[in-house]
Amino acid sequence: MVTKTATHDVRRHILKTAEIIISGKGFSAVGLNEILKASGVPKGSFYHYFGSKEAFGEELLKSYFADYHASLDAMLSVPDRSGAERLLSYWQTWLETQSAGDAQGKCLTVKLAAEVCDLSETMRSVLNRETTRVIARLGQAVEDGIADGSLPADLAPESTAATLYHLWLGASLRGKITRDREPLESALNATRQLLGIR
Repeated sequence: MVTKTATHDVRRHILKTAEIIISGKGFSAVGLNEILKASGVPKGSFYHYFGSKEAFGEELLKSYFADYHASLDAMLSVPDRSGAERLLSYWQTWLETQSAGDAQGKCLTVKLAAEVCDLSETMRSVLNRETTRVIARLGQAVEDGIADGSLPADLAPESTAATLYHLWLGASLRGKITRDREPLESALNATRQLLGIR
């Protein structure tokens, strides 16, 4: 008898295996056979866990963002650091992970946004909802920095967070084109200026 925990573990294993592959190749370029072979799951099992490739894509994004939000919250809640230091740590981590050579740790939003938003309304909806949550959490971090005096009091938290997130998405895409760190380093400099951090 297969337990609910075992089913959840296999499902999560498929999603985490696929996340690395899709981070490197994109959603459309990866077939189910490649995912199932890499995860060691029989082909017939896929539809037991996911009703379609689109449903799988939706669950992939939900799984990715659940982990992302937990990591983001941990990074922006580190004790004994100012709000400004926490935010800069987040952006520095973004720079390092997105300029690294391997697919592990790459941002699925950067990789999939342009591709899946035209393919799947449900996947676009997940991306929209979850990136809106990311921006809101960054806005809270800006508020924290204002409250502790490490960021200027005249910053508008929500619009500042949205501007920064948009800046980093664009810089990440440009970095994929140039295949170097310069766009992300430029984004980090612009972030410091926008936040009034020397």
